[in-house]
Amino acid sequence: MQNWPSDAFMVCRMFRIEAEVDKGRRDLLRSRLRDTNTAASPVLAALRGTPGEREVPLHVWALDSAGDLAGGLVGHTWTTWLHITYLWVDARHRGAGLGTRLLAEAERIARADRGCAAARLETWDFQAPDFYRGQGYEVVGVIPDYPPGITEYTLTKRLG
Repeated sequence: MQNWPSDAFMVCRMFRIEAEVDKGRRDLLRSRLRDTNTAASPVLAALRGTPGEREVPLHVWALDSAGDLAGGLVGHTWTTWLHITYLWVDARHRGAGLGTRLLAEAERIARADRGCAAARLETWDFQAPDFYRGQGYEVVGVIPDYPPGITEYTLTKRLG
């Protein structure tokens, strides 16, 4: 045993650690973290109370001639960034440029209507990292084995 002051062990015993889902505590934690981050960052502090502070959904849909979903993009804008959460094209319509059109339209809206300067997304190695690279995205992060046996990529693009 180390030579710790006896009160150091008392402090540790004063806490009860729990592992449970608690939405009220989650919201409180989020609020306190937001306050801490705002106090530490002049950039975040300047955002508070402005329209740029809120995430705004951005969805783009492609419907076939029967009105069925052929593809779509779901994301949001926040500050000057477009974050693409999902991009999917039905297998029957892949290879026809539909993914490129959906992505280009989301980028156009983000840039022209929402003042976004950049975009980001995550994709797995078996999904579409090469597709995104072909659209001008650059890999900025790689997480091997997430989940096991799969690599996750984070990519970004300047929307100049």
